[in-house]
Amino acid sequence: MSRKRKRVIFKDLVVTDAAAKGKSIAKAPDGRVVFIKNAVPGDVATVETFKKRKGFYEAKAISFSELSDKRTEPRCPHFGVCGGCQWQHMNYESQLFYKQKEVEENLKRIAKVALPPLLPIIPSEEQFFYRNKMEFSFSDNKWLTLEQIQSDEIIEDRDALGFHIPGMWDKILDLDICLLQADPSNAIRDFVKEKAKALGLPFFNTREQTGLLRTLMIRTSSTGEIMVLIQFVHDDVENRELLMTAIAEEFPEITSLLYVINPKANDTFYDLDVEVFAGRDHIFEEMEGLTFKVNAKSFYQTNSQQAYELYKVARDFADLKGDELVYDLYTGTGTIAQFVAKNAKKVIGVESVPDAIVAANKNAKRNNIDNVAFYVGDMRKVFNEEFIATHGKPQVVITDPPREGMHPAVVQQLLDLGADRIVYVSCNSATQARDIGLLDEKYKVIKVQPVDMFPQTYHVENVVLLEKR
Repeated sequence: MSRKRKRVIFKDLVVTDAAAKGKSIAKAPDGRVVFIKNAVPGDVATVETFKKRKGFYEAKAISFSELSDKRTEPRCPHFGVCGGCQWQHMNYESQLFYKQKEVEENLKRIAKVALPPLLPIIPSEEQFFYRNKMEFSFSDNKWLTLEQIQSDEIIEDRDALGFHIPGMWDKILDLDICLLQADPSNAIRDFVKEKAKALGLPFFNTREQTGLLRTLMIRTSSTGEIMVLIQFVHDDVENRELLMTAIAEEFPEITSLLYVINPKANDTFYDLDVEVFAGRDHIFEEMEGLTFKVNAKSFYQTNSQQAYELYKVARDFADLKGDELVYDLYTGTGTIAQFVAKNAKKVIGVESVPDAIVAANKNAKRNNIDNVAFYVGDMRKVFNEEFIATHGKPQVVITDPPREGMHPAVVQQLLDLGADRIVYVSCNSATQARDIGLLDEKYKVIKVQPVDMFPQTYHVENVVLLEKR
């Protein structure tokens, strides 16, 4: 029989720094590090632990005797519950400081290579309403506050449309507002919820896998277009038609109104057919005169404005003169490849997702770019000596891998390839630092440029220029 570990209270701990994943750091009286999930550096807090390990505690602040001058009043009424904006209680200047610090410390601690002074992090012009894609979940078992649970109030309406509570896969926070996506996002979400309830449509039950309404996705673009997609658990034609017709009539500005029938045990719809109810099956993004077709399954950077800043850094670091062959690894839908193509002789993009490569080729054709070519396959299997012999040795490699970074086989192939310059774009500076440490055998770090893509969160993008020794 397991015993519940006793929780410990530490009084008046001085919060000294920010840590990974939005936590802050203090020191316990016994010398252990304390990771606190709701404090800001500069706070003096009394904390209650909920996890103890050999070298550290995890804790939550339960009161404050001093508040940090880095604090600011959160704008969102759901802050602290939703989990989506972990740093909304920290002023933006301090957010930028700690993001830059994390990048620098990861590169020093993990890569252990000589570094130039980091370029100042590029801030986001918009600190709220910057996301172009949001996904909400329906639930017939909304999350209740402790006050609601302990009260005598009988809450009959348990339907919710919002976000999963962190660590509670079957509990959904019913949103009043979200400050991450611009209007009409909140209006569409609220209308869908109220209309569905008025029609008596059952919201999804995660445990029982029952109900009709599963998820709502809203995508917007810098061109002003809007995509709305609803996942239904099964095809109730009459009720589906009623809801979708109501949405189309209420929001005639929707460019692409879609639905998916998903009876599976998970919300992923990449292996399912997307049906068009009204409008097109896609919207368009635009960047520096280039247009990119974005469908329901497309990956596109979720902060359009900052994606432009990020790609400009990558292009600047590549320093193309017009006669270079460029490899763009993990090219996705080929946005970076097409963005740099006018400065290069030819760009070869490689990506593992077939649909992304189809989209990349269509986008290149639409943009009248004829000096790009895209190939699909597992990077560590496709990117080999035969591939290089077929397509030529590049002078520049741009790589933008997923959060887990590059496979060691891909890093080794880059070392064997010996391109003059590598531009490494990353959403995870820890795995980026690991890979740079491996590349240090033949490459030195010339420039480091953090970019803030996600204000109010701890996430940060980083671009590193490496040059052959």
